[in-house]
Amino acid sequence: MRVLAVIHGPSVRPEVFEDVVTEDGHELVEWDIRLQGPPPEAFDAVMVFGGDQNVGEEVTHPWLHDEYDALRRFVEHGTPVLGVCLGAQTLAHATGGTVEPIGTTLSGFYPTELTAAGAADPVLGVMPRQFDALNLNGYRFRPPDDAIVLAVGPVIQAFRLGARAWAIQFHPEVRRDQVVEWFTEDDAITRPLDEFLAELDDHLEAWQEQGRVLCRAFLTAAAG
Repeated sequence: MRVLAVIHGPSVRPEVFEDVVTEDGHELVEWDIRLQGPPPEAFDAVMVFGGDQNVGEEVTHPWLHDEYDALRRFVEHGTPVLGVCLGAQTLAHATGGTVEPIGTTLSGFYPTELTAAGAADPVLGVMPRQFDALNLNGYRFRPPDDAIVLAVGPVIQAFRLGARAWAIQFHPEVRRDQVVEWFTEDDAITRPLDEFLAELDDHLEAWQEQGRVLCRAFLTAAAG
Protein backbone atom coordinates (compact mmCIF):
# COMPACT_ATOMS: atom_id res chain seq x y z
CA MET A 1 0.00 0.00 0.00
CA ARG A 2 0.95 3.65 -0.39
CA VAL A 3 0.42 5.39 2.93
CA LEU A 4 0.28 9.18 3.28
CA ALA A 5 1.52 10.74 6.52
CA VAL A 6 0.24 14.30 6.92
CA ILE A 7 2.47 16.23 9.33
CA HIS A 8 2.41 19.71 10.84
CA GLY A 9 6.10 20.27 11.57
CA PRO A 10 9.48 18.52 11.87
CA SER A 11 8.97 17.33 15.46
CA VAL A 12 5.61 15.65 14.83
CA ARG A 13 6.56 12.95 12.34
CA PRO A 14 5.29 9.33 12.19
CA GLU A 15 8.27 7.92 14.15
CA VAL A 16 7.39 4.39 15.40
CA PHE A 17 4.51 4.21 12.92
CA GLU A 18 6.95 4.84 10.08
CA ASP A 19 8.96 1.83 11.24
CA VAL A 20 5.87 -0.39 11.11
CA VAL A 21 4.78 0.85 7.67
CA THR A 22 8.17 0.17 6.11
CA GLU A 23 8.73 -3.11 7.97
CA ASP A 24 5.46 -4.40 6.55
CA GLY A 25 6.54 -3.57 3.01
CA HIS A 26 4.42 -0.48 2.42
CA GLU A 27 5.48 2.89 1.04
CA LEU A 28 5.23 5.92 3.35
CA VAL A 29 5.05 9.43 1.92
CA GLU A 30 5.33 12.38 4.31
CA TRP A 31 3.39 15.52 3.46
CA ASP A 32 3.92 18.72 5.45
CA ILE A 33 0.62 20.42 4.77
CA ARG A 34 1.92 23.76 6.08
CA LEU A 35 4.47 23.92 3.29
CA GLN A 36 3.12 21.67 0.54
CA GLY A 37 -0.53 22.61 0.43
CA PRO A 38 -3.52 20.28 0.04
CA PRO A 39 -2.44 16.63 0.09
CA PRO A 40 -2.97 14.41 -2.95
CA GLU A 41 -5.62 11.70 -2.90
CA ALA A 42 -3.87 8.83 -4.67
CA PHE A 43 -3.11 6.85 -1.50
CA ASP A 44 -4.42 3.64 0.01
CA ALA A 45 -4.41 4.96 3.59
CA VAL A 46 -3.80 8.26 5.39
CA MET A 47 -2.40 9.03 8.83
CA VAL A 48 -2.60 12.59 10.20
CA PHE A 49 -0.33 13.43 13.11
CA GLY A 50 -0.07 16.02 15.88
CA GLY A 51 1.14 19.59 16.18
CA ASP A 52 1.16 22.63 18.41
CA GLN A 53 -1.55 24.25 16.30
CA ASN A 54 -5.23 24.02 17.21
CA VAL A 55 -8.65 24.00 15.59
CA GLY A 56 -9.86 27.58 15.78
CA GLU A 57 -6.51 29.08 14.78
CA GLU A 58 -7.29 29.27 11.08
CA VAL A 59 -6.32 32.95 10.82
CA THR A 60 -2.82 32.11 12.03
CA HIS A 61 -2.71 28.75 10.23
CA PRO A 62 -4.87 29.06 7.09
CA TRP A 63 -3.71 25.65 5.85
CA LEU A 64 -6.07 24.15 8.45
CA HIS A 65 -8.85 24.76 5.93
CA ASP A 66 -6.95 22.59 3.42
CA GLU A 67 -6.74 19.86 6.04
CA TYR A 68 -10.46 19.98 6.83
CA ASP A 69 -11.31 19.79 3.13
CA ALA A 70 -8.90 16.92 2.55
CA LEU A 71 -10.24 14.94 5.50
CA ARG A 72 -13.80 15.36 4.29
CA ARG A 73 -12.75 14.07 0.85
CA PHE A 74 -10.90 11.09 2.31
CA VAL A 75 -13.91 10.12 4.43
CA GLU A 76 -16.33 10.66 1.55
CA HIS A 77 -14.24 8.48 -0.78
CA GLY A 78 -13.75 5.72 1.80
CA THR A 79 -9.99 6.18 2.15
CA PRO A 80 -8.87 4.69 5.48
CA VAL A 81 -7.83 7.49 7.85
CA LEU A 82 -6.15 7.50 11.25
CA GLY A 83 -5.97 10.87 13.02
CA VAL A 84 -3.62 11.26 15.98
CA CYS A 85 -4.04 14.12 18.52
CA LEU A 86 -4.31 17.25 16.32
CA GLY A 87 -5.17 14.93 13.44
CA ALA A 88 -7.99 13.47 15.52
CA GLN A 89 -9.24 16.94 16.36
CA THR A 90 -9.18 18.15 12.75
CA LEU A 91 -11.01 14.97 11.72
CA ALA A 92 -13.68 15.61 14.35
CA HIS A 93 -14.06 19.25 13.34
CA ALA A 94 -14.12 18.52 9.61
CA THR A 95 -16.91 15.95 9.96
CA GLY A 96 -19.30 17.81 12.28
CA GLY A 97 -17.81 17.38 15.74
CA THR A 98 -16.39 20.08 17.99
CA VAL A 99 -12.98 20.87 19.45
CA GLU A 100 -12.48 22.94 22.58
CA PRO A 101 -9.85 23.75 25.23
CA ILE A 102 -9.77 21.42 28.19
CA GLY A 103 -8.83 24.22 30.58
CA THR A 104 -5.59 22.47 31.51
CA THR A 105 -2.87 20.60 29.65
CA LEU A 106 -2.71 16.83 29.95
CA SER A 107 0.89 15.65 30.24
CA GLY A 108 1.60 12.04 30.99
CA PHE A 109 0.02 8.60 31.04
CA TYR A 110 -3.68 8.47 31.93
CA PRO A 111 -5.95 5.51 32.65
CA THR A 112 -7.96 4.78 29.52
CA GLU A 113 -10.65 2.20 28.85
CA LEU A 114 -12.11 0.79 25.68
CA THR A 115 -15.86 0.95 25.32
CA ALA A 116 -17.72 -2.19 24.27
CA ALA A 117 -17.58 -0.89 20.70
CA GLY A 118 -13.86 -0.22 21.10
CA ALA A 119 -13.18 -3.75 22.28
CA ALA A 120 -14.92 -5.06 19.15
CA ASP A 121 -13.24 -2.58 16.80
CA PRO A 122 -10.70 -4.01 14.33
CA VAL A 123 -8.18 -1.27 15.17
CA LEU A 124 -8.70 -0.11 18.76
CA GLY A 125 -9.70 -3.62 19.79
CA VAL A 126 -6.06 -4.77 19.66
CA MET A 127 -5.35 -2.61 22.72
CA PRO A 128 -5.95 -3.95 26.25
CA ARG A 129 -9.42 -3.24 27.58
CA GLN A 130 -7.75 -0.92 30.12
CA PHE A 131 -4.42 0.79 29.52
CA ASP A 132 -2.44 3.91 30.36
CA ALA A 133 -2.33 6.24 27.35
CA LEU A 134 0.20 9.01 26.74
CA ASN A 135 -1.51 12.38 26.38
CA LEU A 136 0.08 15.76 25.68
CA ASN A 137 -2.79 18.04 24.76
CA GLY A 138 -4.64 21.09 25.94
CA TYR A 139 -7.63 20.59 23.62
CA ARG A 140 -10.19 17.80 23.32
CA PHE A 141 -12.65 16.70 20.67
CA ARG A 142 -16.32 15.85 20.83
CA PRO A 143 -17.01 13.44 17.96
CA PRO A 144 -19.74 14.02 15.39
CA ASP A 145 -23.13 12.59 16.33
CA ASP A 146 -22.84 9.63 13.96
CA ALA A 147 -19.41 8.59 15.28
CA ILE A 148 -18.85 5.67 17.64
CA VAL A 149 -16.82 6.35 20.79
CA LEU A 150 -14.14 3.66 21.17
CA ALA A 151 -12.12 4.72 24.24
CA VAL A 152 -12.53 7.08 27.18
CA GLY A 153 -10.18 8.51 29.79
CA PRO A 154 -9.62 12.03 31.07
CA VAL A 155 -11.17 13.04 27.73
CA ILE A 156 -12.78 11.02 24.96
CA GLN A 157 -9.75 9.17 23.68
CA ALA A 158 -10.90 7.56 20.44
CA PHE A 159 -13.77 7.31 17.98
CA ARG A 160 -14.56 5.74 14.62
CA LEU A 161 -16.50 7.46 11.89
CA GLY A 162 -18.15 5.08 9.47
CA ALA A 163 -16.15 1.94 8.79
CA ARG A 164 -12.78 3.40 7.77
CA ALA A 165 -11.92 6.55 9.72
CA TRP A 166 -10.41 6.46 13.21
CA ALA A 167 -9.35 9.20 15.62
CA ILE A 168 -7.17 8.83 18.72
CA GLN A 169 -6.37 11.65 21.13
CA PHE A 170 -3.35 9.91 22.67
CA HIS A 171 0.13 9.47 21.15
CA PRO A 172 1.14 5.85 20.44
CA GLU A 173 3.68 6.79 17.72
CA VAL A 174 6.28 8.65 19.75
CA ARG A 175 9.96 8.35 20.54
CA ARG A 176 11.46 9.59 23.79
CA ASP A 177 13.38 12.62 22.47
CA GLN A 178 10.31 13.72 20.54
CA VAL A 179 8.07 13.72 23.62
CA VAL A 180 10.66 15.44 25.78
CA GLU A 181 10.96 18.22 23.18
CA TRP A 182 7.18 18.73 23.19
CA PHE A 183 7.09 18.83 26.99
CA THR A 184 9.93 21.32 27.40
CA GLU A 185 8.61 23.65 24.70
CA ASP A 186 5.03 23.84 26.03
CA ASP A 187 4.78 26.75 28.44
CA ALA A 188 1.29 25.65 29.49
CA ILE A 189 2.67 22.55 31.23
CA THR A 190 3.42 23.13 34.90
CA ARG A 191 4.30 19.56 35.82
CA PRO A 192 7.95 19.08 36.95
CA LEU A 193 10.12 17.70 34.15
CA ASP A 194 11.87 15.12 36.34
CA GLU A 195 8.50 13.70 37.42
CA PHE A 196 7.36 13.45 33.80
CA LEU A 197 10.62 11.82 32.67
CA ALA A 198 10.40 9.19 35.39
CA GLU A 199 6.88 8.29 34.30
CA LEU A 200 7.87 8.32 30.63
CA ASP A 201 10.84 6.01 31.15
CA ASP A 202 8.73 3.63 33.22
CA HIS A 203 6.05 3.30 30.52
CA LEU A 204 7.63 4.08 27.15
CA GLU A 205 8.97 0.71 26.00
CA ALA A 206 5.69 -1.11 26.57
CA TRP A 207 3.74 1.86 25.17
CA GLN A 208 5.75 1.86 21.94
CA GLU A 209 5.05 -1.84 21.52
CA GLN A 210 1.33 -1.19 21.92
CA GLY A 211 1.71 1.59 19.36
CA ARG A 212 3.26 -0.81 16.90
CA VAL A 213 0.37 -3.24 17.38
CA LEU A 214 -2.16 -0.43 16.90
CA CYS A 215 -0.50 0.86 13.75
CA ARG A 216 -0.33 -2.63 12.28
CA ALA A 217 -4.02 -3.15 13.03
CA PHE A 218 -4.83 0.06 11.14
CA LEU A 219 -2.76 -1.07 8.17
CA THR A 220 -4.49 -4.45 8.18
CA ALA A 221 -7.91 -2.79 8.30
CA ALA A 222 -6.90 -0.43 5.50
CA ALA A 223 -5.69 -3.29 3.33
CA GLY A 224 -8.89 -5.18 3.93
